[in-house]
Amino acid sequence: MKQSIKKAAAAIIAFAILIGGIALAAYLKQVADYKRSVSETSIEEICLSDIPNGVYIGECDVNFIYAKVEVTIKNGEITGIRILGHKNERGQAAEAVVDRIVAEQRIDVDAVSGATNSSTVLKKAVENALNND
Repeated sequence: MKQSIKKAAAAIIAFAILIGGIALAAYLKQVADYKRSVSETSIEEICLSDIPNGVYIGECDVNFIYAKVEVTIKNGEITGIRILGHKNERGQAAEAVVDRIVAEQRIDVDAVSGATNSSTVLKKAVENALNND
């Protein structure tokens, strides 16, 4: 009787280790996919004078980081960017990048130190808004 309990306990432990290993492998794949998505994200400049006056919505999602922005264009200038959503790890500080975009009137501004990936996602969301993607 005691031996069958030990066998059952060993089987349960082995099963738990197997499930844990599978979950860890799936998580590590997600992290690798996320890092690849961010590293492959390129920011293209847009001729703002070609964009009609209006309000544009754009998004960018790389799994662990997501941003949705509202960009206002008036007379060929970005007059405002509102962050409608920003899911981030430790990249809350990256939200300052939208102020840089407005100040410099270009999308590919310097990233916020310590929040490079979130900065990239926010910039891409702005680009997507203006490209109507």
